Amino acid sequence: MTIDERLEKLTERHEALAQTVELLVAENRHVAEQNRQAAEENRQRDRRMGEIMEAVSSLARIAEIHEQRIERLEE
Repeated sequence: MTIDERLEKLTERHEALAQTVELLVAENRHVAEQNRQAAEENRQRDRRMGEIMEAVSSLARIAEIHEQRIERLEE
C-alpha cells in the first residue's frame, strides 16, 4: 500500500468519524430539546395539579360547612 493510498484511507476514516460526530451532536441537541420540553410540560402539569388540589380542598370545606348547617337544621 502506497503512502497516497494510506492517506486516502485515513482521509476516508476521518470523514466518516466527522460525520458520526455531527450525527451524535445533532441527536444530543434533539434529546436536550425533548428534555427541555418535558420539563416545561411537567412544570405546567404540577401547576395545574396544584390548582386542582386547591379546588378540591375548597369543595371539601364547602361540603363540610353544608353538612354542619344541615345537622343544625335537623336539630
